Amino acid sequence: MNNPQARRLERLVRGQATSDGAGVKLTRVVANELHQRLDPFLMLDAFGSDKAGDYIAGFPDHPHRGFETVTYMLHGRMRHRDSAGNEGLLKNGDVQWMTAGRGVIHSEMPEQEEGLMSGFQLWLNLPAKDKMCPPWYRDIPSAQVPEFTTDQGVTVRVIAGHSQGTNGSVKRDATQVLYLDLHFPEGANAHFDQALPSSHNAMAYVYQGSMDVVCGEDTAAVPAQHLAILRNEGDHVRLSAGQGARALLLAGQPLREPIVQYGPFVMNTKEQIIAAMDDYRAGRLA
Repeated sequence: MNNPQARRLERLVRGQATSDGAGVKLTRVVANELHQRLDPFLMLDAFGSDKAGDYIAGFPDHPHRGFETVTYMLHGRMRHRDSAGNEGLLKNGDVQWMTAGRGVIHSEMPEQEEGLMSGFQLWLNLPAKDKMCPPWYRDIPSAQVPEFTTDQGVTVRVIAGHSQGTNGSVKRDATQVLYLDLHFPEGANAHFDQALPSSHNAMAYVYQGSMDVVCGEDTAAVPAQHLAILRNEGDHVRLSAGQGARALLLAGQPLREPIVQYGPFVMNTKEQIIAAMDDYRAGRLA
């Protein structure tokens, strides 16, 4: 690939400590103020603690409508149950992809009383035409997540999209989402190149170690627990890291539709939000 066409760093964002569910402590990496800039991504939360009190209360029953959730478990055990009759246990390296569509009520509860629990939850918007689609659910065991190692020694888990000849577990036509987990080698720096259409919004979150965004002779450092928002210029991104650094790389085709959110409901108009709340109160969610 030709380095001058590589994307540059636009800005760094540091996640904010918060809590959700029944008091689970987490870091909100992508929040509401980035909806438009990072369309179609609505939210990215990182959670990680070896203190049971930080996660043991879990996420009891709560509703969703109008988007998808992608939960990626690095360490731990968490049980999913929902009103559509789906149930699954997320373990180390597993992925859970849930399309809320017209509405679902679900819970995510820890099935451990001690030890480390860590991972991510991504909220991915649905296009207007699909917001009232039937709910859908898929558990992807770790062994079924496509994975490859580059000649530079970077191990790549392809959760969604396509990378260097490897198709991910899930494909989405509307958002064309790319979701990669990058494991850089111990020792000397290695680089990783990923093709990215310039129209797609892209970001990288470093969750272990540090990483550089490289464009020609220019490098921009991305410290741990920081999100790198990439400029929409260039046909690929080059990332460089060593010392066992790990990072998520996400990109997607923006929907360019109105985004109206009220808590767990994400629709296109205020009237649709009111309808979602009415349906929830009346027990009409799936």
